[in-house]
Amino acid sequence: MAKGNYTVRRLAGKALPVALAIITAFVFWKTRGMGKAEEAGDTADDSMRYFMLRELVSAVTQQVSESFAPFVSFAEEDSGISFWLLKEQIGCLIPFYGYTDHILPEEEDSEESVREILLAEAEEGISEAGREEAEGLQPEGVDRSLAELLREENEAVLQQREEGTAFVPHERMEQVDLAALADYETLLGRFYTVDSNTMAGSDQLNVARFLEKDMRVSKEEPGPQILIYHTHSQESFVDSVPGDSATSIVGVGDRLTQILTEEYGYQVLHHTEAYDADTRNDAYSRALPGVEQVLRDNPTIQVIIDLHRDEMPEGTRLVTELDGRPTARFMFFNGLSRTKKTGNIAYLYNENLESNLAFSFQMQLKAAEYYPGLTRKIYLKGYRYNMHLRDRYLLVELGAQNNTVEEAMNACDPLAHILDMVLSGGE
Repeated sequence: MAKGNYTVRRLAGKALPVALAIITAFVFWKTRGMGKAEEAGDTADDSMRYFMLRELVSAVTQQVSESFAPFVSFAEEDSGISFWLLKEQIGCLIPFYGYTDHILPEEEDSEESVREILLAEAEEGISEAGREEAEGLQPEGVDRSLAELLREENEAVLQQREEGTAFVPHERMEQVDLAALADYETLLGRFYTVDSNTMAGSDQLNVARFLEKDMRVSKEEPGPQILIYHTHSQESFVDSVPGDSATSIVGVGDRLTQILTEEYGYQVLHHTEAYDADTRNDAYSRALPGVEQVLRDNPTIQVIIDLHRDEMPEGTRLVTELDGRPTARFMFFNGLSRTKKTGNIAYLYNENLESNLAFSFQMQLKAAEYYPGLTRKIYLKGYRYNMHLRDRYLLVELGAQNNTVEEAMNACDPLAHILDMVLSGGE
């Protein structure tokens, strides 16, 4: 019994300095930190006290283990196995140690660590779901201004990501030498492709006359200014859904209508009547009376766009990268109402031919200066293609059958911008 009492006194003698050290450190930490956690200059002092107390607790834990359960320390050192459960039970025997262990914040849950996590994710541009998850990591007691700041930073990054994929109208990137285009061969080589069955001369392709044509329209009068329709409404793209017009050339017309209306303030009528539902043969003939009726019902219409998609060899892809977006290339098309075989076709007379040519030239000129490489050369062919219905008439071949719907939709943004520059007379 005497020997046992001696052993207890010896262990108590060792434990007493330990307990005093814990009490001193605890009081020091609590009194120095009380009321100062929110002072602007106290962050470094708090971090130092936290570090000192954490180290002291770690040392005390080791000393207690060696004093009260030496076999644990010996076995842990010898085997490399952590006896954390026994250590937790030993910690419960010392109330002050246990208390300090619970009040010390875990490193991974500290305000500074949470801030680093959130800022790192913000810099990477996390998804909306990821941002919500990150916001849920904020511990109780964090200053609200910090939470608001991090939320704003994340939202700003997400907004930048969205804006990075959005269309931004170009400034002028190139200046076309108009004087050089006074030469017919230069103009033809730079701006036009002439179908092998038709002919075009310098009497028809005159840049000076084209530029004199005023293509501006007023947005002030009530009623639609622009009509969009499709002679060939059944034209689709490589990933179009059969039977879903929203993924066909009609859906592209919807998108162009939306942009012209919402972004540029035009009133646009999208006529979606199918004139080629049964066959493409005579689609222009069948479309003519239908479009004439639309014009009679809407006399304010000044611009007509017949929107198509082209047909190309499978190995040819009409696509370009425009500001990081895959964008279908497009082409303006004019009918000259004459062929090499017949000459001028009297029954297809077009009183608006020169204005039609001027309109497509001005569009092509803007495209060349603001979006180099986006458009193909203007295609000239015989016949009339109902272009006599208005002086501002565009027949557009947007992409081809092997373009994706996304590429076709993306092309609507620069097309609308070019159209607005011509119709508003702006730059």
